[in-house]
Amino acid sequence: MLLNGIKIVSFCHFLQGPAADQYLADMGADVIKVEPLTGAYERAWSGADVYVEGVSGFYLCANRNKRSIAIDLKSPSGKEVARKLIKEADVVLENFRPGVFARLGFDEEELKRLNPTLIFASASGFGSSGPLLGKPGQDLLVQARSGLISVTGNPQGGPTPVGAAVVDQHGGALLAMGILGALVRRFREGKGTRVEGSLLNSGIDLQTEPLVNWFAGQIERKALDRQKSLATWFHQAPYGVYPTTDGHVVVSLCETKDLAEAVESDALRELVGRNRYEERDAFAEALSQATAKFSTAELEERFDRHNVWWAPVNYYDDLLSDPQLVHSEVFREVDVRGRKIHLVNHPNRYDGKVPELRVLALDIGEHTREILAEHGFTPSEVEQLFASKAVTAPDAEQPAKGAA
Repeated sequence: MLLNGIKIVSFCHFLQGPAADQYLADMGADVIKVEPLTGAYERAWSGADVYVEGVSGFYLCANRNKRSIAIDLKSPSGKEVARKLIKEADVVLENFRPGVFARLGFDEEELKRLNPTLIFASASGFGSSGPLLGKPGQDLLVQARSGLISVTGNPQGGPTPVGAAVVDQHGGALLAMGILGALVRRFREGKGTRVEGSLLNSGIDLQTEPLVNWFAGQIERKALDRQKSLATWFHQAPYGVYPTTDGHVVVSLCETKDLAEAVESDALRELVGRNRYEERDAFAEALSQATAKFSTAELEERFDRHNVWWAPVNYYDDLLSDPQLVHSEVFREVDVRGRKIHLVNHPNRYDGKVPELRVLALDIGEHTREILAEHGFTPSEVEQLFASKAVTAPDAEQPAKGAA
């Protein structure tokens, strides 16, 4: 794979950081997930209280292809284990609140001393400085602060959150991109890089197109007031969601004449040649009334015949049977302690193939012994670490074979 031979030590929890290093792990990097003795936060919380044979759905969504070691970073012996990992790493990634990693003894200067060409990456809510430094950073909070909620909704319905943690996931992707750039620099120049990603910046980056239009066009808030079917404040009609007799469809780009013929709407025929932004509410209302008379299947035939860009509104329970998603291997069936579930695969394809699932650390510290051995700890040293509770593993109470 692309990143074979790259070693990443990850001190991450929640979603932004784990999503970032999962992208890199899928591409072949050896990602060592450092967890506290009680496990990463995402092991003990899950949306909709979903647990698969005791394993959190939240954990399963962002911890593929990583090995787990459990270390008490507050203990002197635990810190020494972490230092050995860092010395041999290409990348260290953390997403504690700003200042926490340094207080644990791993500030930037210490990391440089341990590993002069190290790439040190951090994920946070608002960056490493500024007036929001001490505030909690979380997806919904950033959706609000970045303006995303205000433009997803409209004045009639009120601000509306996106139905997924899009800022966290995008923040993870941006951080992975930054780390990849730093790796290229390291190979080219032999230099380490300090990489910082923040949720707030990620939330803004998600909205580059509307933000540029808003400021360049000197737009006022009244532009947000629009007919309820319209998806955004800045697209021309018919860009939006429209009812059918058995669901909803979205309509994107098309000629007004073609759209009017497709749904046999005299109201739309009267709007041919009119400005579709200035009169977007009239367009949307006419189309909404027209589509409501047809089933989704009927609209599929009509829209395809008239070259209308459209799609059905799928629900999650439609996705596993979607023919394109099946063809593209978007989902992967995995066994979690005897139960079959579906995970979302890595989004890219490399040489036509989906990255394989090499490892899934279901238990806290599942690879602690293996990782310690790789980093030069003798069997007796390993048992001393377990005895002092500097590290743990599922078999912590059982001495390793050959231990003195």
